[in-house]
Amino acid sequence: MDKYVGKKLDGRYDIRELIGIGGMANVYRCYDTIDDREVAIKILKDEYLNNLEFIRRFKNESKAIAVLSHPNIVKVFDVSFGDMIQYIVMEYIDGITLKEYIQQQGVLSWKETVHLISQVLAALSHAHSKGVVHRDIKPQNMMLLSDGTIKVTDFGIARFSNNTKTMTEQAIGSVHYIAPEQAKGDITDGRTDIYSLGVMMYEMLTGKLPYDGDNAVSVALMHLQLTPDSPSRINPDIPEGLEEITLKAMQKQPTDRYQSAQEMLSDIERFRLNPSVKFEYKYFYDKQPTKYVDAINKVRSNRSENNADEVKDDDNVRHSSGFAIILGVVIAAFIAFTVCFIIGLTRQTATEELLEVEVPNFIGMNVNEVTGNPDYGFKFEYEYIYNKDKELNEVVDQLPLPSAKKKVKENATITLTVNSKQGEGEIPYVYGDTQSEAIAKLKEANFVYYDVFMVQDDSLTPGTVKNTYPPQNTTADYTEKIYLYVVADTNDSRISVPYVIGYSAEDAESKLTDAGFTVEKKVVKSDKPKDTVVSQSPIGGKLSKKSTIKISVSDGEPINSVQIIVELPKYVAPDTRLVVRCDGTATPATIGPDTPKQIAVTVTGTGIKTAEVTLNDQLYIVYNVNFTKKTSDLVAYYPVEEPTTVAPTQEVTIPVPSAQPATGESIE
Repeated sequence: MDKYVGKKLDGRYDIRELIGIGGMANVYRCYDTIDDREVAIKILKDEYLNNLEFIRRFKNESKAIAVLSHPNIVKVFDVSFGDMIQYIVMEYIDGITLKEYIQQQGVLSWKETVHLISQVLAALSHAHSKGVVHRDIKPQNMMLLSDGTIKVTDFGIARFSNNTKTMTEQAIGSVHYIAPEQAKGDITDGRTDIYSLGVMMYEMLTGKLPYDGDNAVSVALMHLQLTPDSPSRINPDIPEGLEEITLKAMQKQPTDRYQSAQEMLSDIERFRLNPSVKFEYKYFYDKQPTKYVDAINKVRSNRSENNADEVKDDDNVRHSSGFAIILGVVIAAFIAFTVCFIIGLTRQTATEELLEVEVPNFIGMNVNEVTGNPDYGFKFEYEYIYNKDKELNEVVDQLPLPSAKKKVKENATITLTVNSKQGEGEIPYVYGDTQSEAIAKLKEANFVYYDVFMVQDDSLTPGTVKNTYPPQNTTADYTEKIYLYVVADTNDSRISVPYVIGYSAEDAESKLTDAGFTVEKKVVKSDKPKDTVVSQSPIGGKLSKKSTIKISVSDGEPINSVQIIVELPKYVAPDTRLVVRCDGTATPATIGPDTPKQIAVTVTGTGIKTAEVTLNDQLYIVYNVNFTKKTSDLVAYYPVEEPTTVAPTQEVTIPVPSAQPATGESIE
């Protein structure tokens, strides 16, 4: 039996059981008799009490964590550095290591990977902002709670970044996750943690480590020399954008990686909002020959005296072949340049050959319906405004605007303006609520994005919410995605979501309800046949029975375009912004010194709608547009008397003798 179990430490901590054994310390579950709580205590092993290096590292850990305060970093409550015993008192984490979880699951889904990695990045961003570099990021040092929360632990070899500007004599860190500069004994900084995190992502997504070998030295050399297999070759289900993020984090040169945890987290968030996003991060790996440095060579050169002659012979061969090596480097450089040129030319040609497609009308749709539809081959970026008259999460504007005449490349970037309340709010308390009740509370609290994770908990009713991330009753940005941890029904297995895009609304509802789901239907503007399903959320995957599947159904009204002629006022200043708003879309134009006095603007819509023309946000002209007959009638205008201002008040109605044809003729 362990000598500490059953003892009381410093008259305060009852040591209950040994829960972890590390290289320099053991961890015990203890009871704090003063604060009436369970804690975890890390005690330095007896054999290291006189080892100054281990004592330094042990104290370093307590100093590192003491300056940190983050929900994804283990808390430190107390420290003691006596002559007979040295320990750190931390919060007790009731969970398993992420390494154990990966071994249980084999391969994690990309959604789960993104959720967990986002928490680690948030923790690292906080640590790096305080000047603390972990330097031993690996799944063994991540504790996973039952509600899906990650806690980063073990800052045993952490350093304050202002102390990392010197070379380390030894390469330290777990060899399977070690960054190349760390293996070489070079300078380490926050980008070192990012490399290790990239390796961890690789393992989560593929179930395999990128490098493995017979001994630590061979694995370290692989980090220095080899390029890992593409994760998607091992697991074809990995989205391309997430693979790009993983490989960028794992670049051998720190300058090629993400330069901060926050930068990587931003890409993760972009991917989370749009899993089809592509970042176009490409690398030509063989930029330079492999460089060997002391930290590795010292290990490699520990040969017996019997091999001394062999070493000398090797040196002679290297010197005698110096010219051949130089010639080889020159040839390799020429080949590399040629390959890069061909790759660049090929990419340019491939880009030029991309099909041109019409820009769909996303305005009025829920943003999740847009980004969750794989039929859209665009890249999406997001802007946020708030309009109390619009639904939260509704796309209220887009650039470029939909147009039957204007086409873009099929992988073009579309900027969506999403209706979201600005600022921060408190995440509502939803413990014990049903999933639908919790979602309703989130919407009522103005949070527009959410996702659901199923968890096991026999103490709660299946279908009820156990927790959220970020935690309930805490403050978060309204645009942040909120994760709901819903208790799974152990007697109800998850089922696949049928694909119903293109089905009639009746057939789609029947297919989904027969599968055990509930259906939420919304009619949207679309030129597809009436009652045709144009999008669904989610698309594919597995969910519990009675989960809600949202479908968008076409209203069947053909979307037509009409060209209206805007007669500019006599006095109009350069750089005046003209905007035509019609049927929920806004068409902007900037007036320059050479702009003609008549501007033709194409608007799209259905039925009969009003088109309002503004100059620098001041109402100028109003039209009635008949999209069925493709005509436009001038209804009213507000005269402009000065270059940058609009006459303030009265509307003047101009009688129009007949319907104005949409032919581009000016208004008399």
